Amino acid sequence: MLKAFVNALKIPDLRKKLVFTIMMIFMYRVGSWLPVPGVDVGRLEAAQAGGTGGFLGILNVFAGGALQQMAVFALGVMPYITASIILQLLVVVIPKLEQLQKEGEQGRRKITQYTRYLTVGLALLQSTALVSLARTGALFGSQESILISDSPWLILFMVLVLTAGTSVIMWLGELITQRGVGNGMSLLIYASILSQFPSQLYLVKNQNLSGFLDGWGLVLIVLGIGVIVTFAVVFMEQGQRRIPVQYARRTVGRRSYGGQATYIPLKVNQSGVIPIIFAASLLSLPTLAAQVTSWQPLQDFVERWFAPVDGGITWVYIATFAVLTIFFTYFYAAISFNPIEVSENMQRYGGFIPGIRPGRQTAQYLDTVLSRLTLPGSLYLTAVAVMPFIAFAVFNVTQFPLGGASLLIMVGVALETMKQIEGQLMQHNYEGFMT
Repeated sequence: MLKAFVNALKIPDLRKKLVFTIMMIFMYRVGSWLPVPGVDVGRLEAAQAGGTGGFLGILNVFAGGALQQMAVFALGVMPYITASIILQLLVVVIPKLEQLQKEGEQGRRKITQYTRYLTVGLALLQSTALVSLARTGALFGSQESILISDSPWLILFMVLVLTAGTSVIMWLGELITQRGVGNGMSLLIYASILSQFPSQLYLVKNQNLSGFLDGWGLVLIVLGIGVIVTFAVVFMEQGQRRIPVQYARRTVGRRSYGGQATYIPLKVNQSGVIPIIFAASLLSLPTLAAQVTSWQPLQDFVERWFAPVDGGITWVYIATFAVLTIFFTYFYAAISFNPIEVSENMQRYGGFIPGIRPGRQTAQYLDTVLSRLTLPGSLYLTAVAVMPFIAFAVFNVTQFPLGGASLLIMVGVALETMKQIEGQLMQHNYEGFMT
């Protein structure tokens, strides 16, 4: 692997892309530490002891700690991720968007433009909610505002700054995609999660488990679990079912077309990390609503079943999270892969699965295979997702850095980036990372 990195630096074009990517990530990290104008830094430092939990904790990890710092990039890439997911869902239900997707590059550009507009709209809403929580002190679980003033003009200015910060993040991600290495947004998320790992390990070191384990012993155990889980995630993420497809040979004039054999790769984890994000977002709504509305019955319900006063995690929460993860895995797999559409495209170009009739039977066969693959995929996602919560409940720890979504994103982005760099190395007759 070290030899592959050295070979990558020998290629001028690839070296420029790597340097450009590092520079853009550095700019992103700088913006994650610059506080928004209007924040009282002294109150912010005092309130940070409470930390952020629930969905706000997920946002803080994806933002690389910028949310807890109330930085310019506090919203991170979550507005863009949410907008992308919404557009993917709308493509399935809105015929015009589905037609745009089938138009090729021009249609995809329009959908990308719609995603940008929706990202700005979502950033405006999320920044308004974030400033409101900061004004009331609910962002860090305190009763004191961390703003220097409650002036409406200051609040409006802060909302605009946070929205502009999201737009800059989106611009940096697109620059990395065009001129750097790999998918820009994915690399920014990777950098954000990786930047939080040392501080979370330090918090793990300072935990005391009543004499059972503490200090560096607990850190070593967490790192050992991380290595084992990473190997399992790589194994599952690379797992796929290859369905063979044969195309009939056609003769047009003096030329022959088709006749080649290929395959349809169906991944075991067809949904990626989306089900975990959906489940965490849905379960965070009661807690977020209790913080905003201060309605006592809702607060009592949340404290009893979702967020006990002692900071632990209830088994009801874990079971609900697991069920929602399985449900959203099946749901997203169903909307991301359409067996009927794939069958029609194969039949249009003279393709068929050996032993299966084209048309309706092919669609049924693909649907059956997808359903059988989704079952182990959903159980795998659920196991990774609930692992930190089980650590919270069983060992009564308050920090566990191996979150399900974080680990999946880090491994997935690392594999995808290595594949892209390896492809360019192979073009220059160098050995890649995985050869």
